[in-house]
Amino acid sequence: MCAAAIWGNPIKRTSNGLKIEIGNNSVELQCFSPSIVRVLKYPIGKAPIKHSLSVIREPDNQRFNIREESNMVILSTSNLIVTVNEITNQVTFEDTQKRVLLKEKPFSTSFTVVNDAGNKTYRVKQAFQLDRDEAIYGLGQHQNGEMNQRNQHLYLRQSNTEICIPLVHSIKGYALFWDNYSATDFIDNAESMTFDSAVGDMSDYYFVYGGNADKVIAGLRYLTGEAPMYPLWTFGFWQSRERYTSQEELVNIVRKYRSLQIPLDGIIQDWKYWGEDFKDWNSMEFHNPKYPDPKKMMEEVHGLNAHAIISVWPSFGPSTQPYAELRKLNKLMTLETFPQDNGVREYDPYDPLARDIYWKYMNMNLFNIGIDGWWLDSTEPDHSPVKEEDFDFHTYLGSFRKVRNAFPLMTVGGVYDHQRQVTSDKRVFILTRSAFAGQQRYAANSWSGDLVSDWTVLQNQIPAALNFSLTGIPYWNSDIGGFFSNNNFPNGVKDPAFQELYVRWMQFAAFTGMMRSHGTHTSREIFNFGERGYWAFDAQEKSINLRYHLLPYIYSTAWKITSDGGSLMRALWMDFPNDKRVANLSDEFLFGKSILVAPVISPVKERLIYLPKGSSWVDFWTGEKIPGGNTFSRKVPIDIIPLYVKVGSIIPMGPSVQYSTEKTWDDLIIRVYPGANGEFTLYEDEGDNYNYEKGKYTTIRMSWNDYKRELTIGTRKGSYKGMLKDRSFRIVLVDNKEGLGMDNENCRLNLHYIGNELKAQLK
Repeated sequence: MCAAAIWGNPIKRTSNGLKIEIGNNSVELQCFSPSIVRVLKYPIGKAPIKHSLSVIREPDNQRFNIREESNMVILSTSNLIVTVNEITNQVTFEDTQKRVLLKEKPFSTSFTVVNDAGNKTYRVKQAFQLDRDEAIYGLGQHQNGEMNQRNQHLYLRQSNTEICIPLVHSIKGYALFWDNYSATDFIDNAESMTFDSAVGDMSDYYFVYGGNADKVIAGLRYLTGEAPMYPLWTFGFWQSRERYTSQEELVNIVRKYRSLQIPLDGIIQDWKYWGEDFKDWNSMEFHNPKYPDPKKMMEEVHGLNAHAIISVWPSFGPSTQPYAELRKLNKLMTLETFPQDNGVREYDPYDPLARDIYWKYMNMNLFNIGIDGWWLDSTEPDHSPVKEEDFDFHTYLGSFRKVRNAFPLMTVGGVYDHQRQVTSDKRVFILTRSAFAGQQRYAANSWSGDLVSDWTVLQNQIPAALNFSLTGIPYWNSDIGGFFSNNNFPNGVKDPAFQELYVRWMQFAAFTGMMRSHGTHTSREIFNFGERGYWAFDAQEKSINLRYHLLPYIYSTAWKITSDGGSLMRALWMDFPNDKRVANLSDEFLFGKSILVAPVISPVKERLIYLPKGSSWVDFWTGEKIPGGNTFSRKVPIDIIPLYVKVGSIIPMGPSVQYSTEKTWDDLIIRVYPGANGEFTLYEDEGDNYNYEKGKYTTIRMSWNDYKRELTIGTRKGSYKGMLKDRSFRIVLVDNKEGLGMDNENCRLNLHYIGNELKAQLK
């Protein structure tokens, strides 16, 4: 480490950046990669010690240069130029062409002394200056219906339907992660974009540059952890209800789906399997007499080729064993939580010993009897009524005020880490109601909370999902039909108006991270809507079957998420950043790289569609080819969700099945959408273990040369136990006659494939 005087201020070059004192503050820059720089500011004195809960990467020994110009200290990497103004204490980020990406507002770093549960610390505030027309996204999941988060004032504190992540993703090709876990005011107006956090020992943020959205998200995952693969069966259809009330009822629901030949992969057991008394809340054990043999229940579910996950909360009733053990060790929090007035208390997930105890009972009573995954409910956590003194509680990592928003990250992470220690033969799957930055590394699939059944609420789920995904967490879903139906639809599934909303919500859900029916007041199993031949039944069956046909496409996209930092639900501007009309478009999205989804979000017979310029598009149902840059009206009969496939796409279509692994993919339909060159990589593995981490998987790259009208199926790479060595690919060149909609039989050419490269001319 060397020190020099630059314009009167001492500067120290560190192994990963620099440190300089400006006025009353110390400023540090730390290089995590040529495209990722951390900025730390704190009052002069001993540097605060902080171990990030979100960031798992350490700053590397990167190549960088430091120079001085006038009143500027400039750190440059191969991808970034970061300037610290010694007079204004302003940090500016530029690309290598000296285009300003982001800059702090001059003199905008502030530290206001506060007393946090007896500890002297600060209220921390930092403001930034954005371009006037710069669109920003992210900040988690919010129900305001906004896609672009400019001119918003959001109070970032976790709650049921609000997921709060202090991370913005700019259309200019960068992200800023404000690494603070306390309640934070996010305010954007004409003057500045500001993060104002209740508690912090420092101003601490990461600037992640990528140039485009995919590289930014890859950078966020590099910084906070990659997203592991889910089991294949999690991508099928899931049935849930608040709640199944007996072992017999739960198993019979699966049997009913099988008898009706409606595809199903999973069923979910909600609360009160532990008993009806709230004093026994969340005992993590089947004490309810209506579940006399839960191990047998799981054997029967598995015998029906289905899976089950179960509701587990972060709170415990006073009569439970986990409560007693946690209380003895002083590992329970004091805040009021649901169900109130019963002595129920949250555990301290920030404490490693508390996380050990939490998992001990999950493992002993649930995982050991065959439960396949976890529905970690209320991980925000539920906190009502909120009293300011609640935040004075001293968790393992400091006051609850200081670490409030990281609660879901810690509790979900504890379950993931412990299950991985138990076995590598079964992949972790977690469905959870809240999230924080980095949670993708814990196999967490977040849902949007207890929503009301309403068309506007459905509409708001699209921008909520897309902004959530843009924080780097790729898997999201919602309760099909909305959780609370009784106010708007007191007759539930018997009401044709609710049936229409439910069908449209299900069509949307088929293109999310988890296709899952759930809610209260009215039972939503497909057979409660009527019988085959009735529109509400038939439209649901069509959506479910479409989801299963798309499993090879979805699972291969999941591999792109794990291996390359990809995204499943994609805001249109991610792929069409030069089309200004999509910057604020909040009712369409891409599912993977190829399929544009335009959900029907109101009770209409026609829907306006905009297709981005930069590509032509093919109507999935009719084969009609439509130039990009056009807005038009499309008729939307009840069984149709508008879908458009980008020309040049290659879409593998799976067989008709009753569950995801019923048939091997030895006879896939490969749809080619001509009009541009394209490629797709088919990914396969063993489906439900972590052998893929050891390289036990295969990829087959397919490419389409539009000029030559030639499809190349490349040499298979990799291997795994049970892989297909001999298979058929049935090739369809999509036009207005072939490869339409649910047609999964007709093909133009049948190719026998044994792992060697094949070329096929398609005229």
